[in-house]
Amino acid sequence: MSTGSGADSAPAPTSTHESKRGGTFSSLRIRNYRLFATGAVISNTGTWMSRITQDWLVLSLTGSAAAVGITTALQFLPMLLFGLYGGVIADRMPKRKLLLISQAALGLCGIVLAVLTLSGVVQVWHVYLIAFLLGMVTVVDNPARQSFVSEMVGPDQLRNAVSLNSANFQSARLIGPAVAGVLITTVGSGWAFMLNGLSFAAPLVGLLMMRPHELHEPTVVPRAKGQLREGLRYVSGRPELIWPIVLIGFVGTFGFNFPIWLTAFADEIFHGGAGMYSFFNILMAAGSLVGALLAARRGSSRLRMLVAAGTAFGLLEIVASLSPYVWLFALLLVPIGMIGLTTNISANTSVQMASDPEMRGRVMSLYMMVFAGGTPVGAPIVGWISDAYGVRTAMAAGGAISLLAAIGVGLMLTRVGGFRIRVDLRPGRPHLRFVPREKLAAAA
Repeated sequence: MSTGSGADSAPAPTSTHESKRGGTFSSLRIRNYRLFATGAVISNTGTWMSRITQDWLVLSLTGSAAAVGITTALQFLPMLLFGLYGGVIADRMPKRKLLLISQAALGLCGIVLAVLTLSGVVQVWHVYLIAFLLGMVTVVDNPARQSFVSEMVGPDQLRNAVSLNSANFQSARLIGPAVAGVLITTVGSGWAFMLNGLSFAAPLVGLLMMRPHELHEPTVVPRAKGQLREGLRYVSGRPELIWPIVLIGFVGTFGFNFPIWLTAFADEIFHGGAGMYSFFNILMAAGSLVGALLAARRGSSRLRMLVAAGTAFGLLEIVASLSPYVWLFALLLVPIGMIGLTTNISANTSVQMASDPEMRGRVMSLYMMVFAGGTPVGAPIVGWISDAYGVRTAMAAGGAISLLAAIGVGLMLTRVGGFRIRVDLRPGRPHLRFVPREKLAAAA
């Protein structure tokens, strides 16, 4: 089934008309994207259910927190090792067909784990293997899904759709763990895995119901040698791509280690236990959801927003790490979640909009490899700092690295673009702007 209607086709007039209308939920007026988003919220909820249940199952099988860490590392390791190859595949194949395959594979993994658990034969190596297989499928699914958004909504609504995707994910993050907790305590872990596997029927139905002639014309790259190196050269020669990816790499590797920090703050610093840890996660998810919805209202994506958000994110983490009161720490988690997601959305949208269609899959695979693939690298480092010097030091260090990365990227962007940073604290004016040097000279 084709993702487009042919080389000479154009998006349907209704879709084009709708794409020009604004609003927080404007991209949902596009039928194909509405089907995509509906399926995604159901499967995302199942995914969050599975994540919580998977960790609980491994802990119950082994009694080891380290085993839980191994499971997480195995799920993210394929992105670090093979992420770029996933982008090459995503550029070579029609995105809709590829997503039908990858979403079905993700659902199948969930059902297999459910059968093993319900039959009582599950062992920890089964969970390890399925976690790795999920990671392998995600290597292809992530760049295909991210780049397919532009085919559904077009450039006018890309930022809005990316923001709503994040809001979708954060909404599921609020619902999924709560549902998982109920299922684990009432009917057992196996049924939580089964519901996760079945939840992927929703995106599959949505993909099948789409109208191919309303998709924006896709770009499929023929198979050829050297396409991986071509993608790396393409990114390295464009500052508007490489520097946002560099920034999100530092932030993702060192600034997004909240499972480690929140667990330690809840247990060691504030002595609140699992209930407090759950509450901290809910506050983070709520802030992230607000950040995604606010990002959806903005009509443009600018690099200055990325730099400002990254700077604020690092500062807030440093302040939170020093908080002597649990209420102040909890209060700061809301803006940290909000601005952290703003940083991610700004980088994601900037990179997608600056990429040529035939290169977008490879560019987004590099983006996801740097952002998600940094977890197996950063988490052990941050964990070691927490054990050796305390969690306050570890969180402050993560915030400081994110802050310095944002400032460094901002300076590099101003240098390569022939700009200078102008700070204006007057009310009603942009507080941070990149101003051309010649404009500054004329105003002097």
